[in-house]
Amino acid sequence: MLTKKTKYAIKALIALAKSKDNKPMLIAEIAAQESLPKRFLESILLDLKRAKILNSKMGAGGGYFLMQQSSHIMVSEIIRILDGPIALLPCVSLNFYQRCDECKDEITCSIRRMMQEVRDASINILGNTSILDLMVQEQEMIDKKNSP
Repeated sequence: MLTKKTKYAIKALIALAKSKDNKPMLIAEIAAQESLPKRFLESILLDLKRAKILNSKMGAGGGYFLMQQSSHIMVSEIIRILDGPIALLPCVSLNFYQRCDECKDEITCSIRRMMQEVRDASINILGNTSILDLMVQEQEMIDKKNSP
C-alpha cells in the first residue's frame, strides 16, 4: 500500500516539476497548492533533500527545487526512499531481502513465486513511471475533463 508520506511526496514533486524554469517553491506554497499538511510536508521534503532528489535555496526567491529532471525521477525510487521495499514479502525484495522465518524451502514456495510476479509487475510500472509522466497524465485528465 502506498503510504500518505509517499503519496504526498509524489504530489509535491509534481508541483515542483510544474514550476517554470525549476523556480524554487516555498513549503507553504506547495502545501497550499496541493492541499497537504505543511509540517508533514516539511519532513518529507527534508527526506527527499537528503536523498538528493531536491535541493533548497535560502533567502529571497528561496525554497525547494528539483535536483534532477522530472523525467529521471521514478516513482519506484521515491517509494524506496520513503517507505523501503516495493515487494510485499521480504523474501522477494530486490533491495531489502530477508528470508521468511516460517519458510521451509524458498525454491518450492508457491506464495513466493506468486509474490515475485507481483513484485516484477509493480517494478515494471513504478520503475518506468516518472514524475514527468504523472504530470503529463494529470494535465491530460484535466484537459479531458474540461473539454466540451
